[in-house]
Amino acid sequence: MPALIEIDGVAKRYRNADSAALDGVSLSIGERNVYGLLGPNGAGKTTLISVLLGLVRRDAGSVRIGGHDMDTALPAIRALCGLAPQDFGFYPTLTVEENLRFYAAAGGLAGAALKQALGFALDTAQLGEHRRKRAQALSGGLKRRLNLSLALLRSPRILVLDEPTVGVDPQSRAFILDVIRRLRDERGVTVLYTSHYMDEVQQVCDRIAILDHGRVLAEGTLRELIGPSGEHGYRDLEDLFLQLTHRRLRD
Repeated sequence: MPALIEIDGVAKRYRNADSAALDGVSLSIGERNVYGLLGPNGAGKTTLISVLLGLVRRDAGSVRIGGHDMDTALPAIRALCGLAPQDFGFYPTLTVEENLRFYAAAGGLAGAALKQALGFALDTAQLGEHRRKRAQALSGGLKRRLNLSLALLRSPRILVLDEPTVGVDPQSRAFILDVIRRLRDERGVTVLYTSHYMDEVQQVCDRIAILDHGRVLAEGTLRELIGPSGEHGYRDLEDLFLQLTHRRLRD
C-alpha cells in the first residue's frame, strides 16, 4: 500500500538566505500514524509543513498526499488536511462558538454538516461548557484546545500540529496528547506533530524524523533510533537529538 504522504527530494531556499531551508528532504508517512518532526529552531520543520499544505512553493522535488500530486491537485490535498499552527489562529474578541462557526462557514459547511462539525470539534476538545466565552478570556490550555478544535472542523484525514502544547499546564498537555492518540486510534487520522518536548514525542509518536539545516539526520521508530535499552549508544531520544544536531553543526 502506498504511503499517505510521499516526499521526495524536496528543496527550498528563501531569497537572501545563507543556506537552504530544505535540502533534499525525502520522507514516507503511512496512514494512522502520529509522525514526529523534531529539530532545533531553523531546522526546516515549519517550512516543510508549509510546503505540504501548499503555503510555500518548493524549488525542487515532488510531493504526493493521499494519491494526489501537489502540482496538479492542491485543492484535493488541502481538503484532506487540518492545521493547528503554533500561533493562535482564532479571533480573540469572538466567543469559542463564534470562532468555530466562522471558520466552518468559511470552509463551506452549512446546515446539518455545520451542526455536526461544531459538535465534533466541541466534544473532541471538551469546550462545550466554554462555548460562550470570548477566546481572549480563556486560559492558555483552553486557547490551545480551541486552536486544535478549529483544525478538526472538516474531519481531516491528516492533522498538522505545530507545537500544540507550547505554554500549557501539565493537565492540558496530557489532555491534548490523549486527543491525538484517540484521533489516530478511533478515527484513523494521521498526525504530523512538531514539538520541542522530547517526552511528548516519545509518548505519542509512532515514527520520528530529526531535521537540522534542512536535512533529515535520522528517521524511524523510537526503537529503531535508540534501540532497546539504548543499544545504539543513546540514553534516550533527547540524547540522540543532541548528539546528531551537535554533530551536524560541527560538520
